[in-house]
Amino acid sequence: MNVSEKAAYLKGLMEGMKIDETTNEGKLFKAIADLLEDLSLSVLDLEEGQSYLEEYIDEIDADLGEVERDVYECEDDDWCDCDDCCDCDDDCDCCDCDDDCCDCFATVCPGCGEEVYFDADTADDVIVCPSCNTEIELEDIEDIDE
Repeated sequence: MNVSEKAAYLKGLMEGMKIDETTNEGKLFKAIADLLEDLSLSVLDLEEGQSYLEEYIDEIDADLGEVERDVYECEDDDWCDCDDCCDCDDDCDCCDCDDDCCDCFATVCPGCGEEVYFDADTADDVIVCPSCNTEIELEDIEDIDE
């Protein structure tokens, strides 16, 4: 039973009880039943709108996936996020590809202990750990593993 059906049931129950709508209590019950009916119709409209938006987002996600495959020239959904590294042959730890195609380096985050990968050409002096958002200054990194 959805919200609209429950509101209709309560309104019918009130009518079946033959509540006198001329009394103060009857006026109150009628106003509450009308309010519930209006709220239930609003909820149904919101549910329809949400359903439409969910379908639309799924379509956009599928279209974006196609664009990503075209831009990164990948054959499957395992596209990598490094620059110029989709035509790979060897093992690259920083992405899902299989090549030493990018100058990626790794360090251990002092905050959470996770390995953090970054591009050697990064213009920033600070990188942010994707796991814990700790800022890591590149000048402080002594031993950078390539």
